[in-house]
Amino acid sequence: MTLWLSAGIIFTLLAIALILFKWGNLQCVGVTPVKTFTFIAILFTSGLDVGLIMFPLTEFAGYADIKASPEYAFANPLAIEFGFWGFLIWGFYFLTCFYFCVIEPKVKFFEIPWVKLINNVIIIGTCAFTAYLLLTNLPWYLPEVGDGSSIIPSFYLVVLAAICFAVYSSTSLKYVRFLSISTTWLFIGLIAFMWASAFVFGDSAMSSFANKFALLGDYFVNINQFVLPLNDYHEFYLFWWFAWSIMIGQFTSRFVGGLKTYQVLAAMLVFPSIPIAVWFSVLYHYHEAGIPTEGIKNFAMVFVGVVFVINSLDSLIRLYTDNLNLTVKRLGMRNYMIFNIVALSLLTLLFKLEFLQIQWVGALVIGLFFSCVIYIGYNKLKTVSQIDSSPKDNKIDYSKIETAS
Repeated sequence: MTLWLSAGIIFTLLAIALILFKWGNLQCVGVTPVKTFTFIAILFTSGLDVGLIMFPLTEFAGYADIKASPEYAFANPLAIEFGFWGFLIWGFYFLTCFYFCVIEPKVKFFEIPWVKLINNVIIIGTCAFTAYLLLTNLPWYLPEVGDGSSIIPSFYLVVLAAICFAVYSSTSLKYVRFLSISTTWLFIGLIAFMWASAFVFGDSAMSSFANKFALLGDYFVNINQFVLPLNDYHEFYLFWWFAWSIMIGQFTSRFVGGLKTYQVLAAMLVFPSIPIAVWFSVLYHYHEAGIPTEGIKNFAMVFVGVVFVINSLDSLIRLYTDNLNLTVKRLGMRNYMIFNIVALSLLTLLFKLEFLQIQWVGALVIGLFFSCVIYIGYNKLKTVSQIDSSPKDNKIDYSKIETAS
C-alpha cells in the first residue's frame, strides 16, 4: 500500500507541473461560476471536514513523543499537524478541479459506465466516513454527555440529525453558497472566540500568538519531508486526502469563476492554509499551556464541527445523486430523503464496525488516476493536447448560481 500511495503522490506532483507548463495561463470557467471569495469559501468548507476541528488537540501529544515516534523529530508538533492538513496537499484538489473543469468535458472518461460506478462508490463511501469521524470524536469533546469514551445513543442522534440536514440542503444548489459562506464566517468566529479565551489582550497576547505562529516555519523548511508518507498514520492521512480529492475536484470545478490556472493553484494552496494555520496555532497554545476546553469551548467546537459535516455531506450528496440520476425531480422529495438518509446511516455503521477503511477508498482513487491517464494516452491524447480553453458553453455569469436547481 505504501508503494502504491507513493506512486500516486509522485504522479500527482508531476501532473501539476505539466498542467502549469502547458495551461498555466488558461482561464478556468466552470458551469456555475461564482466570485473568487465564494469559490474559496466553497472549496474550504467542502474540502475539509470535522477532523479539522476535532483532531489537533488529540494529536499534538503524539507528535511531541519522539521517543515513540522518532520520525517526527525533524519538526515541532504544530508544524507536523499543519503538514498533515495544509498547503502542499491541497494540490491534490487543484489537480482534480482543473481536470474536471477543463479536460474531462473533452475526454469524458468519467462517463464510462464502470468508471462512473467506481466514482460514485468512492463518493458515497467517503460521505459515510465523514459522518463516522464525527461519531467517534464526540465522546472526547463532550464527556459531560457520556463517560468520555463510549458512544452513547445521544451521539448517534447528533450524527443522524447532521445527515438529515445535509440531505435536505442538498436538494437545491442555491444552498451551497449560503452554507459555505456561513460556515466560513462561523469558523472565523470560532477562532476568534478560542483566541480570546486563551490569550490576554495586549502586546503580550499578540507576542505569544506570534511565537506560536512562527513555529509553522518548520513546515516550510522541511516541506520535502511531507511529500511521501512518514509512517502509517501519515499514510492514513494521505490516503484520506486522495479519497476526498476526486470528488472535491468534481464539485468545486463547477464554481471556478474565471481565474487563470496558476491563480487557481495559488488560491487552493494559500487561502485555505491561512485559517488552518491560525486555528492550529491557537489550539497548540491550549495544548502547551494546558488550558482546559470543557464546557462552552467544547460545545462550540462540536457545533462548528457538525456544521462542517453538514457542508461536506451536502456537496457530496449532491454530486453522487446527480451522477446517478437519483435526483429530487426523479425520485420525489420523500423518496430522495429516505434513500439518502438510510444509505448514509448504514454505511456510517459499517465504518464503525471497521468493515470499511478509508485507505481502500484512497487506493481506489489512485487507481482511477492511473486508469484515466492510460485512457487519455490511448484514445484522447490528440484531443487533450489541443485544449486551449475551458468549454465554450461555460460563460462567466455569476447570476447562474441563483437559478441553479
